[in-house]
Amino acid sequence: MDKVLDVKNLHISFTTYGGEVKAVRGVTFHLNKGETLAIVGESGCGKSVTSSSIMGLIPSPPGKIVNGSIMYKGKDLTKATDKEMRKIRGVDISMIFQDPMTALNPTLTVGTQLVEGLKHHKTLSNNEARKQAIAMMHLVGIPNPEERMKQYPHQFSGGMRQRIVIAIALICEPELLIADEPTTALDVTIQAQILDLFGRIQEQLGVSIILITHDLGVVAKIADRIAVMYAGKIIETGTKREIFYHAQHPYTKGLLHSVPRLDLKEAKLIPIDGTPPDLFSPPIGCPFTARCPYAMEVCDKVYPTHSKISDSHHVECWLQDDRAKLVAGSTVTSK
Repeated sequence: MDKVLDVKNLHISFTTYGGEVKAVRGVTFHLNKGETLAIVGESGCGKSVTSSSIMGLIPSPPGKIVNGSIMYKGKDLTKATDKEMRKIRGVDISMIFQDPMTALNPTLTVGTQLVEGLKHHKTLSNNEARKQAIAMMHLVGIPNPEERMKQYPHQFSGGMRQRIVIAIALICEPELLIADEPTTALDVTIQAQILDLFGRIQEQLGVSIILITHDLGVVAKIADRIAVMYAGKIIETGTKREIFYHAQHPYTKGLLHSVPRLDLKEAKLIPIDGTPPDLFSPPIGCPFTARCPYAMEVCDKVYPTHSKISDSHHVECWLQDDRAKLVAGSTVTSK
């Protein structure tokens, strides 16, 4: 399949008064054309920082891309100038931000905000731009768009505001859409509508989607592949079926056990004990060691090697590698 995006060995740090926060530590993944890739993990694991770096939205200072590449159409976006990124944002790559209320300007009508991107990136008359904006509002399910174009964000419900944010992101027909927690603030009924909308949009426009979320229910609905992120690293990747039915990393299994099950009467939620590591001084070995029920001596000392379960399923965990005992230099015992 054709790759739309290829991220390799990405490292992002933030300089603070307390020291350097290593927020993203060697992230590697790719996105195929017409595919939905879900990046999942706990809050603070580096999901949003990774997605912001693709858009060139890491504030510098305090943030900086220390190492790695983000290849899009043969161009490394980490080396692109601000002027070059402005030409890419909205046209080639668009982003849906977490909170639709703060993403919209409360002083401008919805129509003005929809048309703004078209006028900036395309040579269209006011009438043509307005027609395209109304068509996009139809696509995302806004009723009576001709009248609603004249209204302000506070006159829309939360679900409708989220649809407007999606419409703004899609108005210039980008090839890649990054959706950062697009359903977090919505109730389950509206969530289902938004997820159905994503499926319909992908079918009609052929857009590739990176979905940033911590909600595995959302992932099960629309993702093709899943990348599990923890403490600034991607620790397991695979297809939706491989991750949900054949998860290999203890953290991935912990996430799945934390999801409510309505099909099992006696099912209990099993929380993941402990807290994520301090990224001011991240651990040398596996970052999940302190919380892992299967941790071995080698896990503390050496970061696990990359293990290939299948062509599409990869994991970074010593449980998959018989060489763990040799690397530790002594007999490995369970903690």
